[in-house]
Amino acid sequence: MDLSFLLAGAGKTMTSFFSMTYLFVFLPVCLIVYAITPKKAKKYVLLAESLLFFWLVSGVLVAYLLLSAVSIMCLGLLIGKLQEKQRAAVKELPKEEKKAVKQEFIKKQRAVVFLGVLIHIGLLLVLKYSGFFLGNINTLLAAFNCPVEMYVPSFAMPIGISFFSLQALSYIVDVYHGLVKPDKNFARLLLFLSFFPQIVEGPICRYGQTASQLWEVGSIKYRNLTFGLQRILYGMMKKLVIADRLDPLVKKVFDEPNSFDGGVIILAAVCYTVQLYMDFSGSMDAVLGTAEIFGIRLPENFERPFFSRSVSEFWKRWHITLGAWFKDYIFFPVTSAKRMKNLTSSARKKLGNHFGPLVAGGIALFCVWICNGLWHGAGWNFIFFGMYHFVLILSGNIITPASKKVLQKLHINASGLGYRVFQIIRTTILVIIGELFFRANGVGSGMELFGRIFTDLSFRSFDEFLLPRLGVDIFDLSICGVTLLIVFAVSIINEKGVCIRETLAKRNIVFRWCVLYMLILFIVVFGAYSFGYIPVDPMYAQF
Repeated sequence: MDLSFLLAGAGKTMTSFFSMTYLFVFLPVCLIVYAITPKKAKKYVLLAESLLFFWLVSGVLVAYLLLSAVSIMCLGLLIGKLQEKQRAAVKELPKEEKKAVKQEFIKKQRAVVFLGVLIHIGLLLVLKYSGFFLGNINTLLAAFNCPVEMYVPSFAMPIGISFFSLQALSYIVDVYHGLVKPDKNFARLLLFLSFFPQIVEGPICRYGQTASQLWEVGSIKYRNLTFGLQRILYGMMKKLVIADRLDPLVKKVFDEPNSFDGGVIILAAVCYTVQLYMDFSGSMDAVLGTAEIFGIRLPENFERPFFSRSVSEFWKRWHITLGAWFKDYIFFPVTSAKRMKNLTSSARKKLGNHFGPLVAGGIALFCVWICNGLWHGAGWNFIFFGMYHFVLILSGNIITPASKKVLQKLHINASGLGYRVFQIIRTTILVIIGELFFRANGVGSGMELFGRIFTDLSFRSFDEFLLPRLGVDIFDLSICGVTLLIVFAVSIINEKGVCIRETLAKRNIVFRWCVLYMLILFIVVFGAYSFGYIPVDPMYAQF
């Protein structure tokens, strides 16, 4: 067996939770060591395993994680001390003096929060975005024939920096707002940031959600083990049977936008949307399943987004923890700022109760979506992706009263099945268009792909030679179709509030194991890992 992955930074294959190295070496060893460790030491073993995972994937770049943990511990304790001093200072003061003293302490606490933002967002800007910004400055200078050219540095980034940075910032802000108490236990904070199943792709957890769970872990229970393994296998099916099998087709079309007509581009855009969902949600199944084995409940990151009736609802069901983070730490702070409240009050008087609040809400929504676009990557296509959804969601909010009146005049039942199906189809089409630009190699390429749908919409390429050109065959698409039907059926059942794993657990052991073995056999036979397939890294790990 090749053990080279044990070298620092050499275990990059483990960023996929379905790789042989992770699934059949790292995870089993971690579970065995954890299981035989005395209860009091389990949390330290879990921390050691998390740091080992990070070190194997990113090597010495684990220093960034340690820096983040040290900074939030120090800043959290400093905010806590300022809050204690504030309470002591205002305790004996007359009422008219309390407000001024309180404001002074709040200013100091805000300065500490700002320092935390500067450390984490500053690092992200330097490591992830400096090349993008400086490269664009050089392009602008060249356009004006300026002889100056700025040096564009290249940095090595640790795995998951976008995820653990947001977790770290949420902790500092929550301490400031008094939602959590400052933690004096460095190991607990470090485990909160570094828990290995979630470090690659999330979910983005809050301190109040997971820190205590992680620190109070117990023995592995049979129910947790079986439920966790079932979810990992389900995610494995999504990833290996659907997402990885569609990758050659998607890559071919998006890398050669001039080579295909509009019909093929539509096919590729649909396939990419399916691929991204199956890849990301499948990875989340593996993450949440692994955590469940340890008895840890992480927040869900997907709630069947393709049943959404609007783009706004879609983003409440897709990457839920990222959307919740932006809502709590960007949208609400912007709308609750004093100037924004004054703006809302003024706009409400002039524009009414519906349109008035949309002015400040629109500004906050813009901030959310410009950050959402940039969070996904340093590229104009990601910014365009963010602005696309900003326009769709804001437009939807603006036309809500008018659309209700139209439905009433046309006597259309907004709760009826037909209209709901129409809304779901409309939302799905809008999402696919957004994902086309998201996947495109730049805004220009995205515009070209999108334009061809209208200027060259034909299906002349759909002949016996098309699929071989795209690196797939009819068997690939058939298997993807069958597996999609399985996922769709499971989603419908879950949407109705039925937990399939709970239902399965109530059946006799022979039936349960037959279902489990059928799933394993299905993955073994139809998984896209045989000759001709290149293993695909988790797609969201790059964001």
